[in-house]
Amino acid sequence: MAKCSYCGSTILFGGKKDEGLTFCNDKCLGKGVVVRLAQQLSEEEVRQEVMTVYRGKCAKCDGYGPIDVHVSHRVWSALFMTSWSSRPQVVCASCGTKGKVNDALFCLVLGWWGIPWGLIMTPIQIGRNIVGLFKTPAPSGPSEALTSVVRATMAAACLAEEEAKSQPGLHLQVPGR
Repeated sequence: MAKCSYCGSTILFGGKKDEGLTFCNDKCLGKGVVVRLAQQLSEEEVRQEVMTVYRGKCAKCDGYGPIDVHVSHRVWSALFMTSWSSRPQVVCASCGTKGKVNDALFCLVLGWWGIPWGLIMTPIQIGRNIVGLFKTPAPSGPSEALTSVVRATMAAACLAEEEAKSQPGLHLQVPGR
C-alpha cells in the first residue's frame, strides 16, 4: 500500500501521481509543490531547525520540551454518519498525553452513535489513543515525524516568501511616508 507524499495517509486504491510522488486526493496533490520544495532543502538547515523546535517551548502550554509530534485519534457519529480522524500536534509530552486522553473520552461519549461505522471505529480509535499513551516519541532525540513536519513548514514558509516577492503592490504602506 502506498502512502500519501503530503499527509502520510495510507492509500488503499487509486491515488494521484505527479512527478514520481503519490497523493491521496486532489487537495494533497495541490500541496505537492511543498513536498517537492521540501526535498530540495539543505539537510543541515533542516537539522538545525528541527533541534530548535525539539529544544524549544511547547506552543500549547508554553512549557519546555522535548517537543515532538504526538498524534491523537477521534471519532464522532450521528445515526448514519460517522467521521474519524488522526490529529497530529507538535507539542510537549504532557500536552500530547492530554490530547490522547481527551480524544479517547471524546470517542467514548460521541463515537458510538453511528451505524455501522461508529460501532466499528470507536473501539479502534480509543485503542489507538491508549496505545499512543504508552508509545510516545523517544526522549533521546527528535522523531522522523518531527523532521517531516519541520521540513514541510520550512518549505511552506519559503513558498509563501517567494509568492509575496512575486506579487507587486502587496507591500505594507506606512501612512505619512
